Amino acid sequence: MWRQIEFALKPRRRGFHLVTGDIISHLPGLPQTGLLHLFVKHTSAALTINENADPDVRIDMGSIFDRLVKEGEPYYEHTMEGLDDMPAHAKVSIIGPSVTIPITGGRLNLGIWQGIYLCEFRDCGGPRKIVATICGE
Repeated sequence: MWRQIEFALKPRRRGFHLVTGDIISHLPGLPQTGLLHLFVKHTSAALTINENADPDVRIDMGSIFDRLVKEGEPYYEHTMEGLDDMPAHAKVSIIGPSVTIPITGGRLNLGIWQGIYLCEFRDCGGPRKIVATICGE
């Protein structure tokens, strides 16, 4: 069985946002065994899996990436879309636009402390389109 759906997540401010519940709410019934692949259709937002319990982790991740890839560097050529745009592209290349999660017993087989993050790297990124591809039996 293969299914694919596309949906949008609401706009969020810059940061690392736990979106596991939002993602699950958009999914059709999951197979007993399979895989869920999620892909964000943007070049300034990413998806990753990380800590789902302590919100300080999400704050720290934002701080780490803002220090790792700074805004306004004098060597940036791509500057016409704002100070946050080129760093957003670089951050997405580091994290990536997609995640794949196993499905077991009709549920996402995430670890107890794992959640799906939308990594929003623009100050005003807008709604983010997600393609969810489900395969399984």
